[in-house]
Amino acid sequence: MSSISSATLSGRPTKQGLSALTLGAIGVVYGDIGTSPLYTVQEIFRPEAGVALNPLNVVGAISAIIWALMLVVTLKYVVLILRADNRGEGGSLALTALAVRAVGKHAGLRKFLLLLGVFGATLFYGDSIITPAISVMGAIEGLEVITPTLKPFVLPISLAVLLGLFLIQRFGTHTVGKIFGPVISLWFIVLAVIGLVHIEQQPQILAALNPLNAWHFLLARGWQVFAAVGGIVLALTGAEALYADMGHFGAKPIRLAWTALVLPSLLLNYMGQGALLISDPGAIENPFYRLFPSALLLPAVILAALAAVIASQAVISGAFSMTKQAIQLGFLPRMTVRYTSAREAGQIYLPAVNWALLAGVIAAVLLFRSSSALAGAYGIAVTLTMLITTVLTFFVVRNGWHLPSPIAYGATLAFLALDMLLVSGCAIKFFDGGWFPLAMGLLLFIGMSTWARGRELLMASIRRDGIELAPFIESLGQSGTNRAFRTAVYAVAHPESVPQALLHNLKHNQVLHELNVILTVVFEELPWVADSDRVELTQLADDFWRVTLHYGFMDQPDVPRALSLCQAKGLRIPVFETSYFLSRETVVPSANSGMAEWRERLFATMSRNAGGVAEFFCLPDNAVVELGTRVQI
Repeated sequence: MSSISSATLSGRPTKQGLSALTLGAIGVVYGDIGTSPLYTVQEIFRPEAGVALNPLNVVGAISAIIWALMLVVTLKYVVLILRADNRGEGGSLALTALAVRAVGKHAGLRKFLLLLGVFGATLFYGDSIITPAISVMGAIEGLEVITPTLKPFVLPISLAVLLGLFLIQRFGTHTVGKIFGPVISLWFIVLAVIGLVHIEQQPQILAALNPLNAWHFLLARGWQVFAAVGGIVLALTGAEALYADMGHFGAKPIRLAWTALVLPSLLLNYMGQGALLISDPGAIENPFYRLFPSALLLPAVILAALAAVIASQAVISGAFSMTKQAIQLGFLPRMTVRYTSAREAGQIYLPAVNWALLAGVIAAVLLFRSSSALAGAYGIAVTLTMLITTVLTFFVVRNGWHLPSPIAYGATLAFLALDMLLVSGCAIKFFDGGWFPLAMGLLLFIGMSTWARGRELLMASIRRDGIELAPFIESLGQSGTNRAFRTAVYAVAHPESVPQALLHNLKHNQVLHELNVILTVVFEELPWVADSDRVELTQLADDFWRVTLHYGFMDQPDVPRALSLCQAKGLRIPVFETSYFLSRETVVPSANSGMAEWRERLFATMSRNAGGVAEFFCLPDNAVVELGTRVQI
């Protein structure tokens, strides 16, 4: 656990600690939503949306943005959903675990919520590709405002910035992270100040604070309201980050950052853009950069580029964290996880995910070629995630918190209606690019659900064909098997069956170790498990012990360190006299099983390419023995 989250969870933060956490939250949590002013207003008034550019519509559109921020971000996320913490952690998978626990023993409902939560998590990866692409391109396109002759350089410069961003991921974000808060704070201050300058020139834009103007604007659109909503929703992208990053900073700093700086700055900037459009309709070509005088354009572009990189860094880091959670909850195969900071456990780097995201981002930039085109792809994954969050939160509120039915159902229906409007507004952009994140999410969902189902079938096959452990150990006591004066640790998924590695050891080496440990690692539906709850011991015989290690989905599984905790409970496992025996299953697809043949082959391929057990569990390379076995599913 990072030092930041430790400070948060240890109790109420001190004044100094709260200030530092709030600054950090501004930098990491709000980078995405903070860069939305770069392109949101322009998209609402694009010709395809059918919104005439006149003062009445400008006031109505800005009012709709303001009240979308108030209802969705402030009321739904800041007030309600930040309360749904899973022992300090947030995000799609943490909320899913809370909802699954809340419904208790309803097996069918538990499975539905689990799959729904996983689908919501897969949509986050779509956001992790679109956000860097649209944020960086939206910032670099400011060069066109400085001089149109720079337009041909926007695409290559954007690609170069994105390539550099992904290349530095392997070094970690600790050093860069120190400037995140100050840079984004400066960004929000600039948003507020430049917005105020234009509001002063056109104070009639203050009418946008009246929610009736938003209501009349939407009603006046008729069936074209969905096109307008598809632009308005761009102002909300990044709202999920408030909840996803709660474990890093705590709810209070995130709330404080939103109410004290982020929300006021966004409102002032959006009203400033509206004021500019009232006085100069021609500024619609790029209303954000037209806010700045020509002398400040280049500094504005540089600051916007920095803000875009920081916003991109936040979702990339979030994708790493989400992947780690998915691996440990059993929805993805093991991958190489590198910890880039000795002090910050949350700072991780997954090479496979990094290069996959880079490939996706480059594909998105080359396919859409502008932030305006990317806006068609942006939003649908985010709004679907918001909808799924509302559904999952209902079960937490009703079954977990036991709030009265009228409150639980009333709030859920209100937010569902709002979410459905937002989803519908983005759905009409399906053929304009909305298919892109949905296709990626669907492919990931197929892979993740196939892996989870395949592991379930694999474990069932091992249990079905396995030998019961207790009578097997009893029979060994009557044999004269040779003894090796070392400790053997056999890692198994099913602790009641004899490990295949143990059977191979007896069959081929005809030897039994002096001390044998049957080891099972269990990942709980909790983010963290304390060391005091890490180890569970059962003595099966004089020379056989069963050890179960418990980890949370945010923990780093370090098996040798955990086994050292056994000594306090009566079992000494000597570090330099221990061998780890692992069974490496080769999956053999078979007919008439629990999955379609193509899914079995996909699972077999994923299983073959899964990362090594030894590296994932931090086992010493010179003490590991892997023995293969073929298993039909």
